[in-house]
Amino acid sequence: MPSILPVSDLRNYNEVLKNCRTGEPVFLTKNGRGRFVVLDIEDYERERAEKKLLMKLKEAEEAVKEGKEWLSLDELKAAMGE
Repeated sequence: MPSILPVSDLRNYNEVLKNCRTGEPVFLTKNGRGRFVVLDIEDYERERAEKKLLMKLKEAEEAVKEGKEWLSLDELKAAMGE
């Protein structure tokens, strides 16, 4: 279950950080609305890696649709150093 706290609870940040575990972000509200998220560093890094991968996949999908940047098997092996 997500941990949702008012941003004013950051005055006692140790308590906020106790609620922040891998896979369980802490959502902070300001004036009753969601405003910030505190993440474990592993979660943050995983999110960034996933976003980067999705962006690369989107670029590849667009290249396929446009029919450019296709490599033959030999060109691919050469580019990979095999």
